[in-house]
Amino acid sequence: MGIISIEELPERLAGGRTLAGLDLGDKTIGVAVSDRGLSFAHPRPVILRKKFSLDAAQLLAQLDKDNVGAIVLGLPINMDGSEGPRAQKSRAFARNMATLSDLPFVLWDERLSTVAVERTLIEMDFSRKKRAGKIDSAAAAFILQGALDRLQSLGRGDLR
Repeated sequence: MGIISIEELPERLAGGRTLAGLDLGDKTIGVAVSDRGLSFAHPRPVILRKKFSLDAAQLLAQLDKDNVGAIVLGLPINMDGSEGPRAQKSRAFARNMATLSDLPFVLWDERLSTVAVERTLIEMDFSRKKRAGKIDSAAAAFILQGALDRLQSLGRGDLR
């Protein structure tokens, strides 16, 4: 399917389908999935990256299990609004996944998401070691929650 706009999501999420959020890292893929009411983002275990085909198979199995109808992919845009190598990697990931699945992707500006999540985990008194194991999925949930909030503000969030 490829990349769509957030305004196109409601038709993809009819019938109780959920929305997934992804935070791509070099070593892990943070994953979060919405509830069926499209109100809350719930972190899932991270996927440890090995090889694209293995990562994609594991991701698609998880998304199928969670009845996902579309994916919000964090797009790491630079603070000046430009796109660097990490944004290009995210776009390439979406293109490569489109060859394996019909699930559409929405690219979501993730500027400062990891910083916000790290601050929250520090405030919650997580040790550095515990933060390292949770930050990618928490960042995916942060990205997904932003998209869910945007859907609600568009008046299209209640798709039950």
